[in-house]
Amino acid sequence: MFDRSSDLPQNAHDPVSELLMGMRLRGASYGRLQLTPPFGIRFPAGPEARFHFVARGKVFLRAPGEADRPLGCGDAVLLPRGDVHEIVTGPNTQMRDYESYTRKPLCSDVAAVEACIKSADRESDTLIFTGRMEFELDTLHPLVGLMPQIMSVGALIGRQPELMPLLGAMEREMAEERVGSAGILARLADVIAASIVRGWVECGCGDATGWIEALRDPRLGRVIAALHREPGRNWTLADMAQEMGSSRSVFAKRFVEVTGVTPQRYVLALRMRLAEQWFRRDKLAIDTAARRLGFGSQAAFARAFKRIVGEPPGKTRKKPAAGGMENARRNGASGGHPIGISE
Repeated sequence: MFDRSSDLPQNAHDPVSELLMGMRLRGASYGRLQLTPPFGIRFPAGPEARFHFVARGKVFLRAPGEADRPLGCGDAVLLPRGDVHEIVTGPNTQMRDYESYTRKPLCSDVAAVEACIKSADRESDTLIFTGRMEFELDTLHPLVGLMPQIMSVGALIGRQPELMPLLGAMEREMAEERVGSAGILARLADVIAASIVRGWVECGCGDATGWIEALRDPRLGRVIAALHREPGRNWTLADMAQEMGSSRSVFAKRFVEVTGVTPQRYVLALRMRLAEQWFRRDKLAIDTAARRLGFGSQAAFARAFKRIVGEPPGKTRKKPAAGGMENARRNGASGGHPIGISE
């Protein structure tokens, strides 16, 4: 949803914005829910982000460690790490797992869930559009681990009034059920979810520290952005120091102080996590990944991959694509080392 055609002149030299423009958010599946209160839905933890939009009714979002969050008509939330959570209409509502509902396909990737009393007033039904969304992060997965558990569109309306027509369009599409509405709802959900992420970044990434702090360092951020831009380049300590505009000793000391690892270790882990995503998502050939990342031999690449990831590249390549997102989420949220680096 973000690309290099984005017009962000005020952040043109900001490494955070530069890396953000390389991120994609792709919808994996969606559901149009029509439910008669009272109800409670439990959404399990998963590797993808979870998006919810309330088109009619009032519910509460519950998540571990968070106060119940009221959601009303026009509210949208994104749970970037896909943590377990519940949507309920009241405090003592009987819970039901989302996966237990019967789904009726509406179009590609969109299904309808109806658990409503047909004889009742249909205007009292609650309408919710929900979606699983996958971050196509490339070298960016540290960013997801730094995001808050729940991100709301409400915090953005003052700064991004252009979101109001999008939310209004979602509300109308949900209520009117016009021809093609399911596909339109899916695309609107993608745009709104991406806008929530962009708004968080533009507001300074909240109280996130560590990797974000490194990016905000004017000179060090320039180096990290360059590493992520050209992960396959044969980076030497001298090259990185030159990018920062300092001596090798000053650069190395500053890098370790902010990131917690040496520059060489950071580059190696960056390459291996990128290769891991290529294998899971694209099933890229191992020798191709090795060449792209600047390794002289497949054997040397395989040894480095196993040391960082913990298993041979061939084993990773055979795993389902969604598993890579779970690793990206877990590694990004690891705290001390921003890209899943272990010393």
